[in-house]
Amino acid sequence: MRFDSIVVQPYLPEDRIDKKLLKERLENIFKIPVIWNQPVFIPEESFDRYRGQYLGSYFLRDLLKYRKERSILLGIVSRDIYEPGMNFVFGVASPHTKTAVISTYRLHNSFYGIPENSHLFMDRVTKEAVHEIGHLLGLSHCPDPECVMHFSNSLLDTDRKSFYFCPSCYEKVLSALGL
Repeated sequence: MRFDSIVVQPYLPEDRIDKKLLKERLENIFKIPVIWNQPVFIPEESFDRYRGQYLGSYFLRDLLKYRKERSILLGIVSRDIYEPGMNFVFGVASPHTKTAVISTYRLHNSFYGIPENSHLFMDRVTKEAVHEIGHLLGLSHCPDPECVMHFSNSLLDTDRKSFYFCPSCYEKVLSALGL
């Protein structure tokens, strides 16, 4: 399938994301337009009161409401998300539905008790967005620790890698996009 856009669907409350910068980076990497939707409310059914977190895969179903034909849909949520069997996740993707969500909650320095750094925060947001979109395009995790598709088990892993694909992964991306 040929994709003609990446649709970003923010959830309220929105985080302090530099939308213009993220849009430029995604368009530069994926070579297709990025459309930024108006923010919507977080589906309350996704909240697990026992854990105090939101179920990431719930967003994948919710995002289907906002999907346009031949688009990739990326949700961005400022709340902490998890998947069963994991303490937390930075993001989750469904290659089948072409929907993914990232959480900015643990990408802030302040979560770890250190001073904020907006540049570093935006690099982290970009890395997680590109990583999840890579999954939507059929890529799995890459053994190259600098490739954006390398698995991040911690924020240190995220900080270590680039927001670009290694040559092997980028070839797969371009093929999946029909470029």
